Amino acid sequence: MSKLPAMTPAKVIRALEHAGFVFERQRGSHRIYVRAHIGITIPFHAKDLRKGTLKSIIQQSGLTVEEFLELL
Repeated sequence: MSKLPAMTPAKVIRALEHAGFVFERQRGSHRIYVRAHIGITIPFHAKDLRKGTLKSIIQQSGLTVEEFLELL
């Protein structure tokens, strides 16, 4: 597994949109993106995402870390 760099939520969202996820709705500071019955909640704050949160988002998307990093 590759080491994950620090990422802002906007960068993560761009990568997920390249993977086919689309914005569905927002509740407070959390945005929900969906693709084929898979929903992912992205906390949209000004700070970088924590490593555990980023790993969880990647796992929920069904992508590997390498595939995700290629989408950046």
